[in-house]
Amino acid sequence: MPRMLDVSDDVRAEIGDEEADRLLAGENAPGSYDCTSCRTPGDSEQERTSTVLFIGDETAVLAFAHATCLPSQVVQVTEEQLQGAVRSINPDGGPGQAAPEQAVLGVTSGLVLLGGELHPALVVEPTGPIVRPGSTDIGDDFLPLLIEQGFMPVTQLHSVPPVLHGWSVLLAMGQLHAVLQPGTGGGSPVAWWQAHQALQVAESWRAAANKHQQVLLFAAPVGSIGRQPREDLLRDALDKAAANGKLVAAAMPLAGT
Repeated sequence: MPRMLDVSDDVRAEIGDEEADRLLAGENAPGSYDCTSCRTPGDSEQERTSTVLFIGDETAVLAFAHATCLPSQVVQVTEEQLQGAVRSINPDGGPGQAAPEQAVLGVTSGLVLLGGELHPALVVEPTGPIVRPGSTDIGDDFLPLLIEQGFMPVTQLHSVPPVLHGWSVLLAMGQLHAVLQPGTGGGSPVAWWQAHQALQVAESWRAAANKHQQVLLFAAPVGSIGRQPREDLLRDALDKAAANGKLVAAAMPLAGT
């Protein structure tokens, strides 16, 4: 039975013709799989399936997705994100199991009032401390790492932060897919954060995003914001984090609709 598998030129270039041909011949392609995007089951013998290659600093993982969810592509991720992806692909063991639980970036959307206008915002808070790659330090380098990337420290929320060039927020069909950062050496943008499953955003948020054509991204270390059920509580938490010197921000152009 032929596999209904898509292997993009980018993926083929990374894994080599021999491996790509083996996949297309069905030798080492899965029959059934869990889609890496929507996490529901798929079947490469029954429906078009994309090969998605996640590449970290040292390792690469080939995953599969419904072609309706994701096109076949290469996704550059950090080694930490890759180990998290490996655990989600192989929850019963396999590579990455010995690693301590890696922090995952939690993302909340909300409207923030600045200068009398509502702006669409994303609030990013990791589930644990973020340390520099290769560091044995047990501190939290999340904010210093972001400041090095061009995010600005915020001590109070009264004006729109400056635009961070090269970064963008990817919205498609009214759903949030990713936050993109510049690729190395001026290459194509890569995902800094990518939704496992596209996040639905409120109509009011999308309207504000379309109006301003940009999204504000606020980031704080673990434990600073928490999951706030209402936008007024989210704003209070942001104000508190800013006052405590635990908040950075940037404005990013909107990619998509």
